Amino acid sequence: MNPNTQNQDDLLNKSKQLVDSFLDALWMERGLSENTLSAYRSDLYKFSLWLEQQKVELINVEANEILSYLALAESKSARTVARRLSSLRRLYEYLLREDLIKHNPVSNVDAPRLGRSLPKSLTESEVEALLDAPDIEDMLGIRDRCMLELLYATGLRVSELVSLTVQQVNLRQGVVRVTGKGNKERLVPLGEEASLWIEKYLSSSRNEILNNKMSDALFPSKRSKAMTRQTFWYMIKRYAVVAGINKTLSPHVLRHAFATHLINHGADLRVVQMLLGHSDISTTQIYTHVARERLKDLHGEHHPRG
Repeated sequence: MNPNTQNQDDLLNKSKQLVDSFLDALWMERGLSENTLSAYRSDLYKFSLWLEQQKVELINVEANEILSYLALAESKSARTVARRLSSLRRLYEYLLREDLIKHNPVSNVDAPRLGRSLPKSLTESEVEALLDAPDIEDMLGIRDRCMLELLYATGLRVSELVSLTVQQVNLRQGVVRVTGKGNKERLVPLGEEASLWIEKYLSSSRNEILNNKMSDALFPSKRSKAMTRQTFWYMIKRYAVVAGINKTLSPHVLRHAFATHLINHGADLRVVQMLLGHSDISTTQIYTHVARERLKDLHGEHHPRG
């Protein structure tokens, strides 16, 4: 083997070992979800590969090399750069704390300014059209309608929805027990309509979908396994076409609609924060901006001097 190739492999392996140690520590300290840890891992492995090409060791990085790496993302959004920088910042704080480096190369690197982007949402009539899109004469259509109703009624994250088990739903009390980010549990009210659809689904199509197989998943696929986030996202996009919704939608479109419509109808921001499982109310406040933008649009559309 070429000695240069051997050295590069050693650099990459050392970097990945340090990244893995950091991720293990992060999981132990913060109890982050697998999705969040995967995002960190992806960012930091890409950085390790770039360092290998530069023949630079992870523990010998300087600020100018951090800036050079971040410059590669200039064609992407400021949010991408900020996320990469956040991953690097946490990694080097860990390495400094463990006395593996003498100074933090990221300490004086500023994050790009981020514009406050408003989440895409749906009007109440668009939500109704989306909920009506599945064919409820079909067993999968009943499951899909139930999932959409539950998502809009509770504001769950898609990852929370698809990972639900039957045991997490309590129809008698009208609540669902959700395990959110950081393994934090919260109880979310179901509402009458979602409860009716869950009851209908559990007493009919779920057993047909499982075809006598066993599964704890509340919403199994035909293979008796929990549905993936990607599958559910394709399902949303398909039903949006059926409903005649031409907007560019995010996977969390019904979560955003849930929060926006609650605030539009006068819900307290703290209550919405609890229902969404936000640890910081500043994250929830974005929905007050969405509501204000909607009011401006309505004013401009209907007021004679708008």
